[in-house]
Amino acid sequence: MAPSKIIFSLLSLLVLARLARSTEVRYCDKTAEYDVKVHGVEISPDPVARGSPATFSISASTEKAISGGKLVIDVAYFGWHVHSETHDLCTETSCPVSSGDFIISHSQVLPGFTPPGSYSLKMTVLDENKHQLSCIGFDFSIGFASSVAAI
Repeated sequence: MAPSKIIFSLLSLLVLARLARSTEVRYCDKTAEYDVKVHGVEISPDPVARGSPATFSISASTEKAISGGKLVIDVAYFGWHVHSETHDLCTETSCPVSSGDFIISHSQVLPGFTPPGSYSLKMTVLDENKHQLSCIGFDFSIGFASSVAAI
C-alpha cells in the first residue's frame, strides 16, 4: 500500500474516532433515584464554535408522564460559574412527555467573544411543582475558531 494511502486511512480513522466520541455524563447525586434517566448527550458541533449555532441533545427516559417544568442550566469556565439560564421544558422537548424515551434539545449561538477552552455544564430538570426530576453534569469545549470576523 502506498504511503499516501496509509496516511489517508489513518487520518480517516482519527476523524471517525472524533465523531464517535461520546460526552461523559455525570449525575449530580450518584445515590439519587431520579425520575428522568439520562442516557447520553450529543453536542454539535464538538467543539462548539463561537458565533455559530450549537445544539445540545440529551437522550433520556422516564417512567412517569411529565406535563411541564423547567430546565435550569449553569455553566462554569475552568471551575468559575459564568452563566445561568432557565428554560421552559416544553420549549426544549414536546410536552406532555409520555413515559418512555424522549430527547431534550437546546440550541444556542454563543457570542463571538466567548473565550475558548473547557467548560462544565450542570442541567437540572424540574417538574411543574419544582420537584427535581434529574440533575446531570458534563464537560464541553469551545474551540479557538470563530465564525465572527475579528474587529
